[in-house]
Parts: sequence; structure tokens; C-alpha cells
Amino acid sequence: MTSPFILSRERSCAILWLTSPDQTNKLSLAVITALTTCVAGLRVEAERGDIGSLIVTGNDRFFSAGADLNEISRLTGPEALAFARLGQKLTGLLDGFPVPVIAAIRGYCMGGGMDVALACDYRIAEPNAVFGHRGASLGLITGWGGTQRLPRLIGKPRALQMFLLAEKITAEDALRIGLVNQISPDPVRQAMAHVQMEDAPTE
Repeated sequence: MTSPFILSRERSCAILWLTSPDQTNKLSLAVITALTTCVAGLRVEAERGDIGSLIVTGNDRFFSAGADLNEISRLTGPEALAFARLGQKLTGLLDGFPVPVIAAIRGYCMGGGMDVALACDYRIAEPNAVFGHRGASLGLITGWGGTQRLPRLIGKPRALQMFLLAEKITAEDALRIGLVNQISPDPVRQAMAHVQMEDAPTE
């Protein structure tokens, strides 16, 4: 399997670019395993002071389409539980990361991909970004922490509406309800600028 991400560095930022041959950045078991190993390694660097922030992003069309549904459909009960726990481990690592983690979101941010974004400290969306948890339309519900993090961000009634109606929302709506913090035509650059502002000395 080719690497599901590219790791680049600029100034004190580590930038994790999700990537896949079909450009959808689906989060299969192998992808989640590789990302978890990468983020755990970056945590060690952050604790040493070698990086000051982590930015997670995708491509112009997809931040991530979420879990690989074809793979999920073949899992046994115990395998599905193990997969859920692995996804929770990744989102937990992001949630507890020792330096700021920013999701720079372009295109579709769906299902498990949205769980990854929710685990970040700050979310910046491009105007074309689309968000949703579509699992209910397929008889599924997220197991990676989104059911806990989304209500804390936007309130329980609005979160239930997104989950139960399998609703998709635009970047503008996401900003209005508090799902994202900012909209920018270049969310990666904006994320780096945000970090620099946070690091700027105050008088």
C-alpha cells in the first residue's frame, strides 16, 4: 500500500496531508493504523519542542470521505469493535496532542473524516467544504468520538439533526452553527498564520 499521507514541515508546523490514489482519502483499517503511528511519533516531537503545531488537511475535493464502507461491511462484530477502538485511539491522540492541532478542510469532510476534524483544536474551512455524518442513511453510527464531540461544539439538538437526518451542510452553515471556526480560500496558509499569531509575543 502506498502511504496514505504526506508529512511536510514549514517553520514550526508539521503538515499532515491525507492522500489516496482515488483522492477520497478513505479511512480504512490500514490507513488509520498508519496515521495513528505517525501522530504518535509527532507527539514525541511536540513534547520535545521540535514542532509547535500540527495541521491536518486533504486535497481540493476531499478532506476525507470517512471510513471505507466496503471494508466495514465485511467486518465481524469483534473486528468492528476493534476498528472503532482504533479510530478512537487516533482521534484521542489528536484531541490530547500537546500543541495546537488545526484541521484545514477543503472539499468533503464526511463521517470518520469529520470525527478526525472534530478532534482537532481549531477548524478552518475553504468555502467549498461540505460536512456530514451520513451513517444513519446506511444504518451506521460513528464510533470514533463524533457523537460526543459534535454536541459539545454545536449543541445536542443540532448535532442530533445532523446525525439522524444524515444531513450535509456547507462551510457557511458550519461556521454559523460553530462547527468550524473560520472560512478561508487557503485554509492551510490560514492555519499557519493562525499559529504564528498565537505564538506572537504580547506586550
